[in-house]
Amino acid sequence: MRIQWKHLTRSIFITGQSGIGKTTVLLNSIETLKKMGYKVGGMISREIREGGVRIGFEIVDIHTGQQGWLAHVNQPKGPQVSKYRVNLDGLKMIGANSILTAIRQTDIVAIDEIGPMELFSPAFKEAVVHALESNKPLLGTIHHKVQDVLINTIKTREDTEILEVTYANRKALHNLIIEKILQFIPEKS
Repeated sequence: MRIQWKHLTRSIFITGQSGIGKTTVLLNSIETLKKMGYKVGGMISREIREGGVRIGFEIVDIHTGQQGWLAHVNQPKGPQVSKYRVNLDGLKMIGANSILTAIRQTDIVAIDEIGPMELFSPAFKEAVVHALESNKPLLGTIHHKVQDVLINTIKTREDTEILEVTYANRKALHNLIIEKILQFIPEKS
C-alpha cells in the first residue's frame, strides 16, 4: 500500500497592485500570530513621508525594532529606482540580517517585500533563499510586476502558495493565512 502525503504550504507570499494593502495584510497576520504566542522575525518595509510627500522607504527588523533606510530621495549612492537610491548597506545590515536571525531565533519568518529595490542586494537575495530552504514557515510579500529568477523560483516551489490581495479580500485575508500557517506548525497552548 502506498501512502499519499498531503503537501503542506510552508511559505505564503502575498501579491497585488501597489497600495492595495499587502503590507497591512502581512502585519495583521504577524500581529495575530504574536498574540497566539509565536515569535515572528524578519523585516518590514514602510514608506516614509515628509509634509505629505514620500521621501523614501524604511526597513524595520520585526524582532528587534532596529530601523534603517531601504531607499531615500537623498541617498548619495546605490542603484536608482524611480527617484530613490537604494541603500545596499542598510538592506544588508538590517534587511538580510533580520531574515537570517529570524531563521535561527523565531518560529516564523516574515519578509516585506521582495521587490525591485530589494532585488539589487545579493545579501538580501541570499537571505531569502536561506529562508526558503529552512524548515520555518515563511510569510512574505512579492511586488506584482517585477520579474526575477528569485521570484520565479518562489512562484514554482511546491511548498509555496501565492495569494493576491484585492479590495474584496484584504480585510479578511490574514485569517486564511493564519489558518494555512497553523496547518504547518502546531498551535500554541
